[in-house]
Amino acid sequence: MARIDFGSPTMATGLRRKPLRSGEAGLTLMELIIVVAMLAILATAAIPVARFQVKRAKERELRRDLWAMRDAIDRYKDVADKGLIQTKADSINYPPDLQTLVDGVEVQTKKMRFLRAIPIDPMTKNADWGMRSNQDDADSDSFGGQNVFDVHSKSTDTALDGTKYNTW
Repeated sequence: MARIDFGSPTMATGLRRKPLRSGEAGLTLMELIIVVAMLAILATAAIPVARFQVKRAKERELRRDLWAMRDAIDRYKDVADKGLIQTKADSINYPPDLQTLVDGVEVQTKKMRFLRAIPIDPMTKNADWGMRSNQDDADSDSFGGQNVFDVHSKSTDTALDGTKYNTW
């Protein structure tokens, strides 16, 4: 009786393998170098795009935070203009500081808050914002302290549109 070997897959299926020649054994060193070089070129092209996207996201967050704080300042002023909040005479009904917007004020036996928390500046990574008082000069970079009329970032970096963040 003839013995059949099923241990080899080529024998079980009836297929025969051609013996490999030395040049057909896989990728050559030159092909590997070309592939690695192409991947390196693609990676170096992707890095600036990723940095651009990160900067754009931070700018979007900065605009949102500035809008939220300015909106809270405006809402405080509206409530104060209606006479529902006691303010100092020289404050022109603007809040004395940003923390007052977070802590809230008493309005007809209710506590009214205008901000949940002072946001973190995405450019400087802290909650220390530049502020302007209504009594300060328009081009002043120091805070007079009488009231909070406007807020801005303390970052001196340049935005994607060419302006400085502290002028936003």
